[in-house]
Amino acid sequence: MSQKLVIVESPSKSKTIEQYLGPDYTVLSSKGHIRDLAIRGQGGLGLDIDNDFQPQYEVIKEKKKVVADLKKAVHKTDEVFLATDPDREGEAISWHLFQTLDIGDRPTHRVIFNEITRDRVLEAFEHPRDIDYNLVSSQETRRILDRIIGFKLSKLLQNKIKSKSAGRVQSATLKIIVDKEKEIQAFVPEEYWKVQAQFELFNAELAKFNNTKVELSSEQETNELVATLDDNYLVATVEQRERKRETKLPFTTSSLQQEASNKLNFSSRKTMLIAQRLYEGIDLANETVGLITYMRTDSIRLSETFSYPAIKFIEEEYGKAYKGYIRKAKKSLNVQDAHEAIRPTSVFHRPKDVKQYLSRDEYNLYKLIYNRTLASLMKAAKIQVTDVLLTNQQAEFKASAQEVVFDGYLKVYTYDTVQTSQLPELTEGDVLTALNVETTQNFTSPPARYSEARLIKEMEDLGIGRPSTYSQTISTLKNRKYVSVKEKRFIPTEQGMLTIEKLDQFFSQIVSADYTARMEKVLDDISEGEEHQTRIVTQFYNSFIPMVENANKNMEKIAPKYTGEDCPKCGHKMVFRQSKYGTFEACSNFPACKYIKTKEKEARIEPKTTGITCPKCGTGEIVERVAKKGRNAGKTFYACNNFPKCRNMLFGKPTGEACPECGRLLIENDKGEVVCSNSKECGFVVSK
Repeated sequence: MSQKLVIVESPSKSKTIEQYLGPDYTVLSSKGHIRDLAIRGQGGLGLDIDNDFQPQYEVIKEKKKVVADLKKAVHKTDEVFLATDPDREGEAISWHLFQTLDIGDRPTHRVIFNEITRDRVLEAFEHPRDIDYNLVSSQETRRILDRIIGFKLSKLLQNKIKSKSAGRVQSATLKIIVDKEKEIQAFVPEEYWKVQAQFELFNAELAKFNNTKVELSSEQETNELVATLDDNYLVATVEQRERKRETKLPFTTSSLQQEASNKLNFSSRKTMLIAQRLYEGIDLANETVGLITYMRTDSIRLSETFSYPAIKFIEEEYGKAYKGYIRKAKKSLNVQDAHEAIRPTSVFHRPKDVKQYLSRDEYNLYKLIYNRTLASLMKAAKIQVTDVLLTNQQAEFKASAQEVVFDGYLKVYTYDTVQTSQLPELTEGDVLTALNVETTQNFTSPPARYSEARLIKEMEDLGIGRPSTYSQTISTLKNRKYVSVKEKRFIPTEQGMLTIEKLDQFFSQIVSADYTARMEKVLDDISEGEEHQTRIVTQFYNSFIPMVENANKNMEKIAPKYTGEDCPKCGHKMVFRQSKYGTFEACSNFPACKYIKTKEKEARIEPKTTGITCPKCGTGEIVERVAKKGRNAGKTFYACNNFPKCRNMLFGKPTGEACPECGRLLIENDKGEVVCSNSKECGFVVSK
């Protein structure tokens, strides 16, 4: 019997799939990309510019052993299956594997599946296809354009203004953050006043005066209006109406990142890492199975094979009244409908049933995805709204209340809430007397800065990048120190503002959201065979390079800041410079003088003794230390003074007492609780 080799991207994915395919198949992992554009040729672009921009690839240094091992495996096999992810990037990785692994005349197939379950994987292997070279060309074009823009702009900005990098998607995203900051800086608050009539069981807000919407801009104007009121408020109308709150659509990559940010406080990066694990396979009681479908998608489609059993499940679990239908949404800008929305692979993998096999974060994200998908197939919630209009002279006051009369999809999607309120029984013609009329001064608020969820929504609406790039783009802006995060909102730094100022001046077309969105449309056209890679790259290069040359010639170079000291070697002024390790002080006469000021070593802080013998090594002592580096810099921790021979570390202050259950040290945690230091295995807590 012939031996068959399957290559996937992820080691954990290979483990899951190998269980399904049986002994005739060997499943190995490429561990992601194996090749990238070389850093050689004209401008280090890895492109043969004179030969229709022919890409020049080389194996990534860290992947040479992986490639060597895969080549050995290929030579021992009779047939090769390339089962990388079901998107353009996955298609390109399959092509790179095909080009690199000396496959020769061996039959080679492309296999794609949207979920890693036994049935779907086996079905995919029964229907393999060839590599889609249009998809490969689209991804290759993206990589070429991003390399040209990234290399040329980054080198320019590093030389002129000391910014670390620039890019097509990165810079367009930074620009919308900077533009929002400019709006905030230009904002002038406007004064406005509110008037509220307060009754025994409810309040009513002033809405109109003389049949005109109220806009009060001063205290005097407000007091003059209130002076016209008398004691009698007539109940003019009482109206009840039913309002539907439609269920949400199932998750796309973007909406999952937004909802996980809002409801679970997850960063987009964390969301995607956890979703990847849920997709690639979780060890359940009797099998390893992917719990969700592929997590990089902008489709809201649910397959019939999932939807109909799910709707039947809803009817049986919650009742016929909750049973909904398969909803459809209008296709929006740049949507690729190659596969489904993000959903559970089986409606019968209920969160409570798989909770024991998941970490807390995995469970919370899976529960969010499961409940959202189920909710999308349920009926809308029904809310009864009561509106009351009261009149007093020429003034109209309004009061409203609402209550849920049918919870619908809210039965499972408890992340959405309805603020309910009540009004007393009122009848048209009733005359009420207010306990008080309250006036309050207010000011309009400036536009809100972007949260991560709102930024992702804006990127999606503007067509900046693809769903799979949102997380990496945001991480890059943080790492480059172009933005800071305060109260979970993005604020551009001075360097970020300067970067966009210069890019706007010389490359306004490239950093605009419109350009980035148009480019995504062009890449879609290439993937569908309606546009040609060479024409697009040539056209772009010929228009872009003159911009770079103009900026090189005319962009002002920012002079380094002086430290206030002179170089002790040559007498020239000392300046601040930047490196990948941070700021340092050096001579301005570089390279003639290469003097660099050495930093004075901080005085060593001696650890504080606790007098407690280390229970792990028996010879050392637990001491109190202060972290110097990383995210915990400045925080106190406790560890053995025999480090590095003994690496015992305690995440709380030791009490000196032994745990009555396991004998380890008891510690006081940051909540003030006395717990066992062996929390992973013991979990003993001293009851208060």
